[in-house]
Amino acid sequence: MTNIFSFIGRPFLQLINGSGRMILLFFDAIKWLFVPPFRFRLFLRQVEFIGVNSLSVIILTGTFTGMVFAFQSYIGFNKFGAEYMVGTVVGLGMARELGPVLSAIMVAARAGSAITAEIGTMRVSEQIDALNSLAVEPVQYLIVPRILAGTVVMPLLNVIAVFCGIAGGYFVGVDILGINKTLYLENMYRYVDLSDLYNGITKAVVFGLLLTMVGCYKGFYTSGGAQGVGKATTESVVLSCVLILVFDYILTAFMF
Repeated sequence: MTNIFSFIGRPFLQLINGSGRMILLFFDAIKWLFVPPFRFRLFLRQVEFIGVNSLSVIILTGTFTGMVFAFQSYIGFNKFGAEYMVGTVVGLGMARELGPVLSAIMVAARAGSAITAEIGTMRVSEQIDALNSLAVEPVQYLIVPRILAGTVVMPLLNVIAVFCGIAGGYFVGVDILGINKTLYLENMYRYVDLSDLYNGITKAVVFGLLLTMVGCYKGFYTSGGAQGVGKATTESVVLSCVLILVFDYILTAFMF
């Protein structure tokens, strides 16, 4: 009986402990955000790494998601003679859900894992301890620029993903499937509002904060040498994707 309670209770306690440490690390990063020196170069470097270097995968993901979504929508609407609504569905789907969620998952897989691996390697090789010995605050130097950059660039990447998805859906719907161009665009303009895009941008801000926070947290508390770095990197990607999906539901429930 004791083993059963231990089997159930240990993961629960680890979850509580990990959540508490991540929340404390987040508030510590908020505190150091407003304390000089302000490391603007480090921030720009992370903007390039998280944002600019993710453009290619974001463009490909957004474009092909919109193309596939247009195909699937057409198959369904064609049964009811409502093919002209494909543009509306693609626009709403990309702006509200697919744009922010898929772009965040791709950035978590590309940049979030790299953040964990980089900071984790610094932890196990005692470079973070060296920063402390040089009177450099590790949270301010390593975590604040990454969290700030992720929060800033994710909305921009989301807008690009939405635009590419709508463009890909238009290409499939109008040029390949032969949907009337005027009806396609008219219904999209009628039913897709700026509020839909704003809500998607709000989600992207939250997702950018989540994926960078998880990446920094997993890397900052890495232990166990090279094997620990690999384990932390895997856990970072999985946890980021799960939190993105969970918070997507929570934000959707409040917004719509």
